[in-house]
Order: sequence, then C-alpha cells, then structure tokens
Amino acid sequence: MATRELMERFDMPNPKDQIDNSRTKPLQMEHDGPMSLGRSQSDVPPENCTSQARRVLPGSLITSQRGPVTLLRLSRPAKRNALDDTTIAGIESFFSDPPEQTRAVILHGEGKHFSAGADLSTFADISASGRVHFSRSWHRAFDRIENGGVPVVAVLQGAVIGGGLELAAAAHIRVAERSAYYALPEAARGIFVGGGGAVRIPRLIGTSRMIDMMLTGRTYNAEEGLSAGFSQYVVDDGHGLAKAIELAERIATNTVLSNFAVVQALPRIARSDPDGGFLWESLMAAITMGDDEAKARVNAFLEKRVPKVAYRSGESER
Repeated sequence: MATRELMERFDMPNPKDQIDNSRTKPLQMEHDGPMSLGRSQSDVPPENCTSQARRVLPGSLITSQRGPVTLLRLSRPAKRNALDDTTIAGIESFFSDPPEQTRAVILHGEGKHFSAGADLSTFADISASGRVHFSRSWHRAFDRIENGGVPVVAVLQGAVIGGGLELAAAAHIRVAERSAYYALPEAARGIFVGGGGAVRIPRLIGTSRMIDMMLTGRTYNAEEGLSAGFSQYVVDDGHGLAKAIELAERIATNTVLSNFAVVQALPRIARSDPDGGFLWESLMAAITMGDDEAKARVNAFLEKRVPKVAYRSGESER
C-alpha cells in the first residue's frame, strides 16, 4: 500500500498518528526496567516459553509488532537518543534473536531526532583498552543488524550524527524525513569513529566524502544526503514511519530465502573479486530458485496469475 493511500485512511492531524495503530501490538520484550542478559529458559514462566525466550531489553528500547514487521524504537528523546552501552547491548540482544514471526524490522527514534550519536558521558573516563572493548561491542551489535538475515528499514529524522549515523549505515534501507541532517564531528572532539563507520559509511558515500565530513565538519541535509547515498528515500517530516511501514510490509511479502540472499549474499558478492562473485551469484540463484515457494511464484507469473512489474513514479518521495 502506498504511503498516501495509507494516510488517507485516517483523518488525524499528526502524520505519525495516521498509521493504523490497531495493527501494531506491544511485544513482551517491551519494558521499563534495567537490562538483564543471560536469563535462562527455566526462569521464564511456562506460558511465555516460545522458541525465543522472553528477553529483557533496556527502557531505552521499545518494541512492538505489526504482523510480520517488528518495530524497534530508540527511546531516549531527552538525550536525542544518544547511544549508551546499555542501549548498544540491547540492540545486539534484540537483533541476535528477533521475534520468530519477524520478516522485516523497522528501526526508528522517538522524538525529533534519530540519534545524536554516542553518549560521551558514559565512557569519557574509560581506559584505552576499555574503549577498544566498547568499540567492539558496537561492532557486534551493528553486525547483527547488517548480517542478521532480516531486512532492516531505518527511519531518520533530525540528528543522524556520529554513532547515530553508524547505526543507520548498518540498516539495509534508510528513509529520511526532510528534517534529517548528517554529521561526523568525531575529529572536532579529538576522537575517531568506533561503531563500524569507517567501513560502512564509505560504502554509502565514498571515502573522500567521509574524509571531508570528518576533517571539515561538513554536514548534509536530507536532500543532499539522498544524492550522496545516505538514504534511498526522502519524505516530508512526520511521514517517515508510514513510508517505512509501507516498505517493510512490501519486503515481508517476499520469500524468506530471497530476502536472506539479498541481505546476506549480495553485499558479500559486491565486495568479492569478480570470479568469486559470479560463482556465489550462481549458487545463490540455484538455491533460491529451488525453493518450493519460489517455484510456486514463478509458475503463477508464467500462468499470468500475477501482474507484470510496472514503473512506480516518484518512488523516492512518497
């Protein structure tokens, strides 16, 4: 369903409220208490024992479910959703084992900003070796996003700065509202990126652009970011979540195996040498085409039971 169609179904003044919230349900993960990792299955009440043990997340992360789409919200608006070690551990925990029914995830921020980056107050006095471990914890968490096998759509508004940009870069699709702006102020603070940005951000915008941002403090707005490669979509303020839901629900209709191949194999093929890439491509094509659901879908197309692909105009701004 297109964003415009989604919004026309509701007569409410706030665009974010125009989403059909009756379809969005809170998950048992949602809570306001401290994070508790390593809880054993035996500690979980029998009625909550599913394939995923009830995992406790920090209050800075709020989860909800919309059919096959799981929403994960950064919830530190007073801190512009700055990322502390507890939130990073919660992100790693969530993406290590998302709810069983999840076929796409939406990552978004509460309030006016997606994330203003690392909460510097939480590790300013950490030793050098401690900072290495801190950085590596970010790497583990964001690797779970990028390589978890489930497509992730990020909604970006306001500040997408430093570690917040590193987090966004780990997602597979990024929808920016017009209020979004991008910055990497680490050099001005006398520090360096530590959440995988040195690897992921150049893939999006190129190494020379990232060098420019870090050395000069250059910022990009949403429209400039679309051209540079920070996002694939730009929408009006307040419409980002609706657009992300539209995309995630569309993604969720794909086969599980083809989505897995796109988010797991395609990036690795693109980074490999051509000979190895061609071989990996052939193997993934054979595996996905052998899937029973794929065979049924191909037959439906050949028998003209599904429509042909049509061009969608204005796809980046709907």
